[in-house]
Amino acid sequence: MALEYVSIAAASATVDTDLLSDAVFQSASRGRQLIAAALTGSAAAGDSEVRLAVGSVQVGKLFNSNTGFPDNNDLFGVGAGVPPNTALHAYVVDAPATNPINMVLDIRG
Repeated sequence: MALEYVSIAAASATVDTDLLSDAVFQSASRGRQLIAAALTGSAAAGDSEVRLAVGSVQVGKLFNSNTGFPDNNDLFGVGAGVPPNTALHAYVVDAPATNPINMVLDIRG
C-alpha cells in the first residue's frame, strides 16, 4: 500500500482547484490502481466536497468525513484503474470554510 498525502490551505482550495496539481504522484509512466481515498479537514464534517477523476473520467465524490487529518479509518473504496501517463485529479466542488483540507490516496502499482 502506498499512501499519498495532500494538505491544502482553505484559502487555496477554491472551487474548481485541483488539489493534486502540484503532487509528484499525480501522473506516472506506469499503470496504477486508485484503491481508496479520504478527505478530512475544514471546519465541520460534510462541509467540503471533492470530485475525483482519472484523466477526464469521474471516479468518485468525497465529502470531508471529519476535521483534522485522515487515517485508514477515513478511507473510502474507489477501485479505479489509472492508465500510464494519465493524471489523477481532485477538483474542489464545495470549498472548505476554514482550516486546511486534507486528502489521502491509496495508490498501488
